[in-house]
Amino acid sequence: MKNTDALFERLGRSRFRSRFRLGPKERQYCLDKGAPVIERHAIDFISTRLAPAQPPNDGKQTPMRGHPVFIAQHATATCCRGCLAKWHGIAAGQPLNDEQQRYILAVIWRWLVTQMN
Repeated sequence: MKNTDALFERLGRSRFRSRFRLGPKERQYCLDKGAPVIERHAIDFISTRLAPAQPPNDGKQTPMRGHPVFIAQHATATCCRGCLAKWHGIAAGQPLNDEQQRYILAVIWRWLVTQMN
């Protein structure tokens, strides 16, 4: 796992990753639901879609729109096990442990807070 400041600098230089933004609908969704609900959604998405050693549909399990967390996952390269390996140094092929899941949540959360502010 990487230093998040350095990670966000790298993400900012990626043409693909840096194009993601929360739109008005996603911002309003965050405001309407509140931080605790959005955090629970992120925890659920991480535990069900990323944590298994071999996630079903890996690489396609995270839509690029439709939920603020999905957008954040693509912006932060926490969308699939391949991106986790490439960008975060989290090896594919083994289940994510609690520390890795907390790290992914922190990365997603940092991006969401930045977008909301």
